[in-house]
Amino acid sequence: MIRLFLLLAILACIPLCTGVADDPAPVASLSDAITLPPPDLEGPLSLEEAIAARRSIRSYTGEPLSTADLSSLLWAAQGITDANRGYRAAPSAGAHYPLEVTVAIGDVEGIAPGTYRYYPDGHRITLITVGDHRAALSVAATGQQSIADAPATLVISGVYDRLRVRYGDRAERYTLLEAGHASQNCYLIATSRGLGTVAVGAFDEGEVQEIMGLPAGEVPLYLMPVGRIG
Repeated sequence: MIRLFLLLAILACIPLCTGVADDPAPVASLSDAITLPPPDLEGPLSLEEAIAARRSIRSYTGEPLSTADLSSLLWAAQGITDANRGYRAAPSAGAHYPLEVTVAIGDVEGIAPGTYRYYPDGHRITLITVGDHRAALSVAATGQQSIADAPATLVISGVYDRLRVRYGDRAERYTLLEAGHASQNCYLIATSRGLGTVAVGAFDEGEVQEIMGLPAGEVPLYLMPVGRIG
């Protein structure tokens, strides 16, 4: 009888405990996960052609990105290229992978505007916050118009503590080097797909961290707006 009473009491509390779903910045859950299509491994340009054509592009057409575009960009930044050993597209000191990639989506086909976190395992993104944050991100980046105009902006961030145990004071240096590797990969895959991007380093770290919903200890290093070029 006592057990039945306790069970009824718990059930009665459930509506009260779940009545806080109006949070304007919902935390990502498994139900928010979007599995991206496999990245295209055969582009229209050779590697040499992509290197020769690569430029920093700050003006884009009004066309949205496709999910295939987003898939290839995120894979180039931090995607898994060796499923057995977990190796990724960009080299990492000791294969500790201190980088994280989030993306502010404003106009990507089939994906609602919001900020999303990329998970290499499963090649998927999960929702962090809803809504179009491009204008706020542009303000945080000294008003750079390319970020406001681009259909999406990748944010490459680093967690230095993942390297400190092994590399001590060199952790920050190695993380910054790795961010450069990932950024160049994004440049080349964008060029190959007829997209433009630019690596942006002028921004308020605290504001970007807040807009993108990054946890403490995850430092934004690069913003990379991406859009189609005419």
